[in-house]
Amino acid sequence: MNARNPVTPGLIRGLPVFVSAEKGGSWVKPGMTNVRAQFPGVGEWHYLDSAATAQKPQAVIDAITNAYARDYATVHRGVYQRSSDMTAAYEAARAAAARLIGGKPDELIFTRGATEAINLVAYQLPKEGRDRVLLSALEHHSNIVPWQLAGYAIDVVPLTADGHIDLDAAEAMVSDRHRVVALAHVSNVLGSVLDAKRAADIAHSTGALLLLDGCQAAPRLRVDVAAIGCDFYAFSGHKLYGPTGIGCLWGRSEVLGQMPPWQGGGSMIDRVTFQGSTYLDPPARFEAGTPHIAGAIGLHAAIEWVEGLSLGAIHAHETALVAECREALSAIPGVTLYGPADSAGIVSFNVDGVHPHDTATILDDAGVAVRAGHHCAQPLMDVLGVAATARASFAAHSDSSDIAALVRGIDQVKRIFSK
Repeated sequence: MNARNPVTPGLIRGLPVFVSAEKGGSWVKPGMTNVRAQFPGVGEWHYLDSAATAQKPQAVIDAITNAYARDYATVHRGVYQRSSDMTAAYEAARAAAARLIGGKPDELIFTRGATEAINLVAYQLPKEGRDRVLLSALEHHSNIVPWQLAGYAIDVVPLTADGHIDLDAAEAMVSDRHRVVALAHVSNVLGSVLDAKRAADIAHSTGALLLLDGCQAAPRLRVDVAAIGCDFYAFSGHKLYGPTGIGCLWGRSEVLGQMPPWQGGGSMIDRVTFQGSTYLDPPARFEAGTPHIAGAIGLHAAIEWVEGLSLGAIHAHETALVAECREALSAIPGVTLYGPADSAGIVSFNVDGVHPHDTATILDDAGVAVRAGHHCAQPLMDVLGVAATARASFAAHSDSSDIAALVRGIDQVKRIFSK
């Protein structure tokens, strides 16, 4: 923890949290008594769209404000004190992001988000004579389109009956033609959790590399890339209670060292002449130009906030809410649920005879925000046999009142469409 902001343990609505011992500290504003109250954008609003983007706790908002208003300077360039301090803060953010997933700071690249991270790997990883990538039927478009654009042939692993990636099928499909196996650690539609360690073993059995899309996993699961044995791990900041425009790509150092620069410019060079240039080692090699400084600072605050609550507590909290939500929706005639019962933080559903967009619009009138559409997973919609679903997704600030409001809203949907 930051020595400038000493903390003492407390307990907030059943979740452990660290409350500032310093008057006016940014961890919990004076007078706050629970997790939900730390989110100024939530209040009495029933926000159930955290899988799309998370609301921001006051600690993150304060960190970003201070980064621009009190502490701002460029990084990696200035010799004056504030620049040195900001550089140290920026690199501390890198160390925190690496620590969050069990990696090393020199293996953690800041990107604009997980989408850019996956594109970076798809374009810059040497194919070494292997021209195929193994994906699954539930992948987000950001883990499909980059491989297509980079010229890979795609093989698709089917799903089990309950919506998990079928790793038995993957084991039978992977070959020495596959350069990469790229899978979602947690599905953004079904919430199904991948057996990531087994996926790594399957990929490595033929010499392929494993990339995990961790966008939905990083905000709610304890991730340890070393224990998993993956080769790349991508996640975004804005789903982790941090700002938009910042994300991370972790890669094993020996693999990153084989990859050429992603973009050219300042900060990533060793020596430049008009005849040619040489480049710094990773991660600097992949971070051309002035970075999203305040984004990194905000991400660091978000990581410390999450760690203060503990990912184990967040996951347990969300798991209980998912179970409560699925039970409540299952009791409503005409509601179809998708995905496994043990989904992580996500419940996708449809109301019979009602387009999900209509469902979401009526729910919005009831003060409930859910996502409706194909969720950037159109191939999965084809597998499910629907054009779209409605999706409720939970966060640390969610509680049973959100589920009660969702149920009341769905009752209203059914009343309107039964007329």
